[in-house]
Amino acid sequence: MAAVELAPGVWRIPTAGHFFNSFAFVDAAGAVTLVDAGLRGATRRIEAGLAAIGRRPEDVTRILVTHAHPDHIGSARTVRAHTHAPLAVHDEDASFVRQGRMPPRDATRPLARVASFVQRRQPRCDVDDTFTDGDLLPVAGGLRVLHTPGHTPGHCAFLHEPSGVLITGDAIMNVFGRRRWNFVASCTDYQMSRGTAERLGEADYDVAAFTHGYEIRRGAREAVRAFLRRSARGR
Repeated sequence: MAAVELAPGVWRIPTAGHFFNSFAFVDAAGAVTLVDAGLRGATRRIEAGLAAIGRRPEDVTRILVTHAHPDHIGSARTVRAHTHAPLAVHDEDASFVRQGRMPPRDATRPLARVASFVQRRQPRCDVDDTFTDGDLLPVAGGLRVLHTPGHTPGHCAFLHEPSGVLITGDAIMNVFGRRRWNFVASCTDYQMSRGTAERLGEADYDVAAFTHGYEIRRGAREAVRAFLRRSARGR
């Protein structure tokens, strides 16, 4: 399936099975905001997703990035070139996207230190704009920025207030129907990422959409809060 409707005007676009997802928000005039650009080579699947919802690359007027990791910005440069849309990311991740540098890894974690040594570079892309915590972006009626640092310094989730759809970014994954944290080796500060994810339990939403895994449509907020409670007990 090239695109999955989450709510009126809100779509998930799988770019590698259902484990890697981008998202499209379509406003009343037909303009599209894309969230995340997937791995390198994901452009074809993103454009197929747009076609499935009756949109074309030239309908994209904005590209937002949850954070500066290669599975989220790998195709950003190509998508930006195909759509001519400006790209925005949180201010604290902007330099990593512009320079093609990986955000720092958690120095307290041996696996993260190894990953940092092995992978220092990633695809680069120009950044046209930045956002910060609490900003209400003019996306299909209003997309709220929830800064949840730790996975990267500028990692963000997005809450689409009109539809009640939350995009968690990599703060929480939903792999094979189970909520889980992201990989320790991929985080700038693993403990911080777990702490800031508490914000996702406090927000008000009906659908939880994950950049990795399937969405939760029923009891989404309680499912996320239950996961956070279990994780807190296990610390």
